[in-house]
Amino acid sequence: MYPLFLDLRDRLVVVVGGGPVGRRKCASLLAAGARVRLVCLEARPAAETAAELDWLCEPFRPDHLENACLAFAAAVPDINREVVAAARQRGLWVNCADDPDAGDFFVPAVVRRGGFVVAVGTQGAAPALARQVRQQLERQFDEAFGQWTALLAELRPMVQAEIDDPARRSAALRKLAQRRWLKRLRQEGRETVRLAMLAELRSLERSSDDPV
Repeated sequence: MYPLFLDLRDRLVVVVGGGPVGRRKCASLLAAGARVRLVCLEARPAAETAAELDWLCEPFRPDHLENACLAFAAAVPDINREVVAAARQRGLWVNCADDPDAGDFFVPAVVRRGGFVVAVGTQGAAPALARQVRQQLERQFDEAFGQWTALLAELRPMVQAEIDDPARRSAALRKLAQRRWLKRLRQEGRETVRLAMLAELRSLERSSDDPV
């Protein structure tokens, strides 16, 4: 198994099956920025208003996979086999909820804190174990990790633009990734820590200009 993260922003993914499993797939895909086409026999709930979700209340047809980059078969077994076969004919990667080995990839248990994402997989062998590990990680990695990741994403281009020397640039990024910032985030809040990190960056920029 080769782990990787896929950038699904603005890409179409098809989910077949509107039960609890299919709905969870939709929610996680929408959270990743994908456009989702859900094909199922269940009516769309009034509370489900996501603009990126195209809810089609009709039986599955192979042409539902048109223009998709991924497919998820989360219906009853007979329909799932049809989805897998149709996806394979199109060279499309497919995940099969009731028979993971029939598909092309496994879906890990995920902890998502903004841009900070941790995934746990067992190659489909022990989903319950993966969920237990995910629950442990959820307690360990709180919302502050997402805030910290967002701050690092904001500051990284500044470091790259302002510090020319590669060694000093790497050292600056390592300092901004020290866990003391996470502790301060939990205690002082995002904006206070953001200003402190900016001040640290300015100090690092000045030191990088000093003659060696």
